[in-house]
Amino acid sequence: MVDPDSKRVALQSRRALLRFLAASPLLATAQPVRALEDLIAVAADCSPGLADAADLIASPVDAINVFDFREVARAKLPPGHWAYLTTGVDHEMGLLANRAGFSRFGLRPRRLVDVTSLDTTSEILGTKLSSPVFLCPAGMQTAFHPEGEAAVARAARAADCLQMLSTFPGVPLEEVAAARGAPLWFQLYTPRLWMLTRRQLARAEAAGCRVVVLTVDIPGYGSQDRLRRMRGPGFPFRTRDNPQCVACHGESRMPQLYRGLRALGADPFEFSSDLMTIDWSYVDRIRDATSMKLVIKGLLTEEDANLAVEHGVDAVMVSNHGARQLDNVLSTIEVLPAIARAVDGRVPILIDSGFRRGTDAFVALALGAAAVGVGRPYLWGLSAFGQEGVEAVLAILRLELETTMRQMGTPDLAAVDARRVRARATYEAAGDGAAD
Repeated sequence: MVDPDSKRVALQSRRALLRFLAASPLLATAQPVRALEDLIAVAADCSPGLADAADLIASPVDAINVFDFREVARAKLPPGHWAYLTTGVDHEMGLLANRAGFSRFGLRPRRLVDVTSLDTTSEILGTKLSSPVFLCPAGMQTAFHPEGEAAVARAARAADCLQMLSTFPGVPLEEVAAARGAPLWFQLYTPRLWMLTRRQLARAEAAGCRVVVLTVDIPGYGSQDRLRRMRGPGFPFRTRDNPQCVACHGESRMPQLYRGLRALGADPFEFSSDLMTIDWSYVDRIRDATSMKLVIKGLLTEEDANLAVEHGVDAVMVSNHGARQLDNVLSTIEVLPAIARAVDGRVPILIDSGFRRGTDAFVALALGAAAVGVGRPYLWGLSAFGQEGVEAVLAILRLELETTMRQMGTPDLAAVDARRVRARATYEAAGDGAAD
């Protein structure tokens, strides 16, 4: 029988090794050592890094935190699907930054406050939220579980959680809406083709969506380094070359499309990137063409946030796309204070990218966010245990947030404000006598 104390020491030693390797110059070289690529992903998510099959949880109820689902998901998913879910771009510095950004802020708890009753409810754009943690859009979730977005919708329904649906779901929009049993928020990727954009908006409205979330951080394809490192057994987009992928995805039609574009003298990647480049005039056109509320997702500067308000959007969403498009980008939690000052309460601010803990959500709420989105954590839960896994992830994050609120002396979300957080670099200068 394994001594529990010995096992705990071994796990702590492994985690210490991962932290050391994550800080090593080896991970900053132009061509990362392939044997260390898994460690990059582990370090990026600050995962406990459970390595042995015996350490994997057998049921959602066994999970202590959301990282427990990550290891089960990795064991269950095909290699290509796992790579698609877990990777960033280039050196994956953006992934590291998203997690490291939270270390820049410290919490300032107040004591002797009555927190016997906690209230995490709020309302954003007419949507009542039982918790400020919501489910971010993610495409083709059937790659992670056969029931995909429908299972996630049922979990969102059970938890009374806001669900944003991707433009490219693995389950039809109408079926997901029926499974959710409440209005979805519809994420919109759209090319600069008005006929298609108008049809996308009309379909979302017909399905009962009340909010459209226009994603503006993909003016073309992301780094090809990411795709290059994903090539190999199970790479999900090379169906012509990989029998494993053909069995799952079928024969891809993309090569024929690419050959057709090249026959016309057009580079398919440049052609697609050009179509995905929209500007503020297109935002205005979308705003005027729909009865849905309009959110702009993918903003990282106060200048763009201010422009969004000036163009009549109903909310802004601070996001770096989970560090999947541009490397070495600032973390969303770092840019949130400046964006909150620029917006100055004129519209709600939502945020995502790198959120893994209830304390993460608390910091964002204190710095001006009205709601916090998670992506990879609930996809880990979906991959590991389907609907029950998503429900468990949401329950863990809610419990962690409530625990933090209780420790911080904040009985409701209105009490979670900037006075509860201090940037570590300025705390000494501000002193304990700062206004409260």
